[in-house]
Amino acid sequence: MRVPPGFPVSLLGLAAQVPLQPTVNTTSMATPDFVFQEGPNIFSPKDLVQLPRAGAGIANEAGDLVYVPVGEYSLKDKKNSKSIHVAAVETSILPLDIPLANGGEAFWLDSRTLAHAVAEGTGKDKVIALYAISLKVSTGDAAISTFPKSPVFIGKFPTDTATNFRYSPKAGVLVFSDYVHADGDLKKVKENDEAWENRGDTAFVYDETFERHWDTWVGPKRTSLFSVKLEKQPAGKWVLGDDFVNLLQGTGHHAPVEPFGGTDDFDVSDTHVIYTAKDPKLPKAWHTKQNIYLVDINGKSSPKELTSGEQGATHNPVFNTAGDKVAWAELDQDGHESDRAKLVIYDLKKNVRFTVTQHWDRSVSSIAFAHDDKTVFFTAGDIARIKIFSLPVPDTPSSNTTDPDLPSSYRHPRELTSSGAASGIQPISNGRLIFTRSSLTSPNDVFVMRELDESGKPKVDQLTRFSAAGLKGKSLDAGEDFWFEGAEGKKVHGWFIKPPGFKEGEKKKWPILLAIHGGPEGAWEDQWSNRWNLNVFAQQGYVVIAINPTGSTSFGQDFTNAIKEDWGGKPFVDLQKGWKYILDNHPELDPDRAVAAGASYGGYAINWIQGHPEYGFNFKALVCHDGAFGAQYHGYSTDELFFFNYEWGGRPWEPRAREVIKKYDPINFVDKWSTPMLVIHGSKDYRLPETDGIGAFHALQQLGVPSRLVIFPDENHWVLQHQNSLKWHYEVFRWLGKYSKKSD
Repeated sequence: MRVPPGFPVSLLGLAAQVPLQPTVNTTSMATPDFVFQEGPNIFSPKDLVQLPRAGAGIANEAGDLVYVPVGEYSLKDKKNSKSIHVAAVETSILPLDIPLANGGEAFWLDSRTLAHAVAEGTGKDKVIALYAISLKVSTGDAAISTFPKSPVFIGKFPTDTATNFRYSPKAGVLVFSDYVHADGDLKKVKENDEAWENRGDTAFVYDETFERHWDTWVGPKRTSLFSVKLEKQPAGKWVLGDDFVNLLQGTGHHAPVEPFGGTDDFDVSDTHVIYTAKDPKLPKAWHTKQNIYLVDINGKSSPKELTSGEQGATHNPVFNTAGDKVAWAELDQDGHESDRAKLVIYDLKKNVRFTVTQHWDRSVSSIAFAHDDKTVFFTAGDIARIKIFSLPVPDTPSSNTTDPDLPSSYRHPRELTSSGAASGIQPISNGRLIFTRSSLTSPNDVFVMRELDESGKPKVDQLTRFSAAGLKGKSLDAGEDFWFEGAEGKKVHGWFIKPPGFKEGEKKKWPILLAIHGGPEGAWEDQWSNRWNLNVFAQQGYVVIAINPTGSTSFGQDFTNAIKEDWGGKPFVDLQKGWKYILDNHPELDPDRAVAAGASYGGYAINWIQGHPEYGFNFKALVCHDGAFGAQYHGYSTDELFFFNYEWGGRPWEPRAREVIKKYDPINFVDKWSTPMLVIHGSKDYRLPETDGIGAFHALQQLGVPSRLVIFPDENHWVLQHQNSLKWHYEVFRWLGKYSKKSD
């Protein structure tokens, strides 16, 4: 019961005899009752937070330099330092690190000039300014440097929110995204912002969904794509125009698609822009349908739809080098965000659209055409890795088709990488490919692939080593694949991650952590994570078991789809069987010191396991991060309603959904909860609102089950801030360690 300040407590009667406020635990890492395991060979949460975090590498047009945005956090200074790392592709010339005191974004203007877009000014005068950074490659000094007078001011944008820059050098046009009010006028954004801020109240009023999305209440502005002239004058000076053309004006289209869309949602050629946008005629919260559109780069014509109108979501549209073909990833089913993504090519000259990977049981992600346009490269999840594949570009059929009659060589993608998680693929000259890759033992680094024209495996060389110093001497485990028979006789995959000092044959020495991934259409992959890093758990002394149960991606679409309306069914058969397989085959593990942790769907799994002691896991402690607690409530409260409607068999009041909810809602089994549990939630999580976490905590408290609630008021579904990340790890390992100690 909350009492206003100054309220006479004597008037409360019996209520005055009980505490009016809950006791807040003020234990901090400054005065800890728990400490991380640390040492020269241990990769601790502190090391994770301070390790450099690199984005994808972007090569210049000449293909001899690549730049990488990098951030590095200092716990001592409590500061995240940003920089641009520029490396040579074919020589041993020393790289260049350009500090960005105020952050910002970069993109290539030409092969020796980087543009740097950065916020300047304060308050109403704050805008994005654009600078040119000129690079010099000196073979004599074997180094890359900047010209003494670099950077040079180019111009300013009308707002401080311009972002996602793509430059077309031949057209001399820069395309970018920004937030704009209903009038679509970028130059009036500041004026409109002021009017909104001075409206006299703080109300947000909605007549349709989304009213809020991911972590943000939707205001009066929406995303749009703009183009503006950006050219180099004869005297060598770069000039930014002042005519900002809204390419989506009056269309009802909003791109990039929020909350995660960026430059991967559009591409530019010499003459046009291709983009994906939510269908403007459909309610966005319960439809996933996105259309692909083509528009003149200068906004001289209305957008033309290239999709059939019968598809679901579309992603990653790209042009080929000649600009006469485009490709994108397309899902069939509207409402199903994890449907199989197929590679679609559209011939702009012949106006013919055709599906290339109709019979390939993997989901295409990022896409890029080779320089000669004869090959198309793409990434796809495959057996818990994100690999690079290629296919020859087939001749365009005579008419639109989703199943063209293609020869065998066009139906079976060639695997170019077999380990790690590849991203940022970019073909460059001379048959090479730049890409970025991480793994379970290393965060992002940039690589170059050569000899792509050969029939065997291409040659791969590493260009950057951002984490080499931070990981030196750390005994990270690459992970061991294991397979077992799961539900309905299907083969199920898992990872076995060992802690430092693990030796085979030592009986019952090691505590075990079962990590359960979210999604549920996701996977534990050979990929680095700054949030749920399996090696960080192992480095704190746990053998980590990470199973990819029914519903996981990268094992075929049937396996992914099999979780539909079955959240508490087959996945838990898989987890039980996988758990038994591990215990039967690894005597080193101590089942009396077993714990489990999961987030999102993994948090649902933790809540579900709480109510089903008959599974026999015998966990001593559980961690639930942003987990689904009340499925029925979720069907009303989540931002993306299409997700619940697909997963649970309909809207929460419909007969099939009610049947599934009755069977698989964790709330229905709370009376069986008994395992000590840590509950963590972000207040800005609008995917699974914080009341899910609070509700679970209230249940545990009333049941008398040892429990703790950790709320991050300024975090969403993920914990992203460095200090909060450290606190997250502190609370998690403190809780797990408390209940997994070895008995004396």
